[in-house]
Amino acid sequence: MSIYLDRNSIVLVQGITGREGLYNANRMRAYGTRIAGGVTPGKGGQTIEDFPVFDTVSEAVARTSATVSIIFVPPPFAADAVMEAADAGIKLIACITEGIPVHDMLRAVAAIPADVRLIGPNCPGLVTPGQSLVGIMPGHVFSAGNVGLVSRSGTLTYEIVDQLTRAGIGQSTCVGIGGDPIIGTVFTDCLRAFQEDPDTHAVVIVGEIGGTDEEDAASMIARREFTKPAVAFIGGRSAPEGKRMGHAGAIVSGSSGTAQAKVQAFERVKVPVADSPATIPELVRSVMREPARK
Repeated sequence: MSIYLDRNSIVLVQGITGREGLYNANRMRAYGTRIAGGVTPGKGGQTIEDFPVFDTVSEAVARTSATVSIIFVPPPFAADAVMEAADAGIKLIACITEGIPVHDMLRAVAAIPADVRLIGPNCPGLVTPGQSLVGIMPGHVFSAGNVGLVSRSGTLTYEIVDQLTRAGIGQSTCVGIGGDPIIGTVFTDCLRAFQEDPDTHAVVIVGEIGGTDEEDAASMIARREFTKPAVAFIGGRSAPEGKRMGHAGAIVSGSSGTAQAKVQAFERVKVPVADSPATIPELVRSVMREPARK
């Protein structure tokens, strides 16, 4: 099994006539993702490289029965694209666009129904290896297996997954949640989904400085709401004090959001924290040999 995405997922590409949208639509189709077509207002009725183009998401859903959408829409219009997808009945939305105004995302997140899963924005997407890839991730580094991964960093996702795959450790689903201050899915959401997935036996949590999402995940583990083996990695541990690094969400406020605070939070709940991506495969093997938390 998997979380959020599988081989039966039917996907629309919002912004398919743009350079990034079309390029990644072809990449996803080559991986095996079921791409039903795309949406670009004013260009409905066209066909671009065998992809049908629709004017609206609601028209595309009616014609294709799609339930997933990936968004490659410019920042000024991306939040409206998210809300349009949700209004049309799309249940999983991956928003790749970065640079969306925070106020726009506050409005979008507040507007979408509770049964709609938004991944991102400013994220690499998600992949269930061997079944479906929705995003910009390099499909060749993934392999099917029983270890879930949730990450705030796209680049670290690829690096760590490559380490896992080379070590013979396959993945159930990998989710890049994004590094913006306002995102639709956080660590605790993914951990809850992995907890319910019988084919996910362990999870790798990839965080970074800024915000409190990692501390929230540790608190969830402390409450025994997530009981499967877990390994963590925190990016930005060598960042100069007071320096914002990388993502817009990587803002440290006082003692909250520091790398040390996050490492300590995981260590308090007996989740080992890797010093480097290269040590993660052995840590995963180690925790999977331990008895499950009661």
